[in-house]
Amino acid sequence: MYLERTYRYRHRQEDLIHFQVVVGETDLDIGVRRERFSPGLVEKVTQIVRQCRVPLEEYIKRDPAFLKAHTPYDILPDAPPIVKEMAEAARIAGVGPMAAVAGAIAGRVGRVLTRFSRDVIVENGGDIYLRSTRLRRIGIYAGDSPFSHRLALEVRPPDTPLGICTSSGTVGHSLSYGIADAVVILSPSPALADAVATASGNLVKEPGMVEQAVNFAASIPGVTGALVICRDRMAVWGRLKLVPS
Repeated sequence: MYLERTYRYRHRQEDLIHFQVVVGETDLDIGVRRERFSPGLVEKVTQIVRQCRVPLEEYIKRDPAFLKAHTPYDILPDAPPIVKEMAEAARIAGVGPMAAVAGAIAGRVGRVLTRFSRDVIVENGGDIYLRSTRLRRIGIYAGDSPFSHRLALEVRPPDTPLGICTSSGTVGHSLSYGIADAVVILSPSPALADAVATASGNLVKEPGMVEQAVNFAASIPGVTGALVICRDRMAVWGRLKLVPS
């Protein structure tokens, strides 16, 4: 059954053609330049997603503990590249490798699409890969927080390619040990941004801990920006510009 992801309207860009690709649990919303869109491109993305998922699924059959690990995990020496990417991001962040899966897939799909379109946005369950030749605004959804729908990230072309990944303890089905309404992490590596978003969100046990979560994210090499929202509290760090939504 298809689930309408209304939050997607917060990142869609009017000058791009957006389309969806669904393979198994992977549900992508993709934007490319209008003149670069074609039905063949949709099929190409579907193939790319399968090329990401099949090695990952086959690896999990051989090493099922990888799927359930909630802390950094030692993978097999012959693990495929996507598994190595997820495991390394998770090791840096201090979480299990599946915390990086959505960002890793978004990044891999996005990097291939940049061969076809100079402007690309790939969203995978709230985790985004973005490359742009123009200023972009990405809306922030933070559940019932008073900040929800009122703020957007403004991203300049020189700051892309960029991963923009979101975790929440109150919105969606992703596992979080915290109660943050939104944790947004920026990094050139979407896999790392995804893992650090999870790790930072786990730290937020009450609204007063937003600054602690941001400080943690700031300590991770490769993270360029962090935003944490919990109810009526917000903390921000790094190369990150907020504007009214």
